[in-house]
Amino acid sequence: MHGLGNDFVVVDARIDPFQPSAAVAQRIADRHFGVGCDQLIVLERPLDPAAQVFMRIYNADGSQAEACGNATRCVARLLFEESGIPPVVQTVAGLLPTQRLPDGQYSVGMGPAFLEWQEVPLSEATDTLNLPELVPGLGAPVAVSIGNPHCVFFVEDADVMDFAPIGREIEHHPLFPNRTNVQFVTPIGRTHIRQRVWERGVGITGASGSGACAGAVASLRRGLVDGPVSVFLDGGLLVIDWDQSSNQITMTGTATFAFNGGLSEEMLDG
Repeated sequence: MHGLGNDFVVVDARIDPFQPSAAVAQRIADRHFGVGCDQLIVLERPLDPAAQVFMRIYNADGSQAEACGNATRCVARLLFEESGIPPVVQTVAGLLPTQRLPDGQYSVGMGPAFLEWQEVPLSEATDTLNLPELVPGLGAPVAVSIGNPHCVFFVEDADVMDFAPIGREIEHHPLFPNRTNVQFVTPIGRTHIRQRVWERGVGITGASGSGACAGAVASLRRGLVDGPVSVFLDGGLLVIDWDQSSNQITMTGTATFAFNGGLSEEMLDG
């Protein structure tokens, strides 16, 4: 499945447990020797009775992630088509309620934006709205957590910049003890932003749901846009609505099914 090109291998382990090692997750995610994906998603029985499923997220490098908005929409579609009920999806980051809209898109309640330096987390007390200039000439980025850490840079034209070297460097910057996702944002008018994504543990990806939330929240905090915010990513459009009075974020977008199949014992061995 994919959400705007942010693609996933989804394994249903609600009946038969599946706990891949980092090496197995890497093998499955490999686009030449495996299936190929940005993240491996494993569906498990929920730990909280309020949820219908627990979603475990493995990055392409085998590390685990706390949250993934695009994958949550995909899982919402799978379970809705199975039961006719929009599910509550449990992740390490918390419970995410979902809805199926009349146009076939899915919305996810992504929870709060975490704005304090300890919550992101950062390695030292820092104003999250104005971090130090981590890259000469790019100005002060913004840090925010959407259940996972993000660093948002505002740039003159995200479409033309070579952002991969910066994303790779900032992901591992010592200010971010758990590494970070990196977003590059150009505001367009008062309700739209153009955004490109460097995803922690993955690299360049066409879209990121939590990243779109982070870019919208950072833009709103800086007073650059008004909400709801339309976020134009390489893979398409997400709409982010941040209710600042309740500090709750809603993300809306598509969820696309590509194919299903089985993983061989050879792929899973080791």
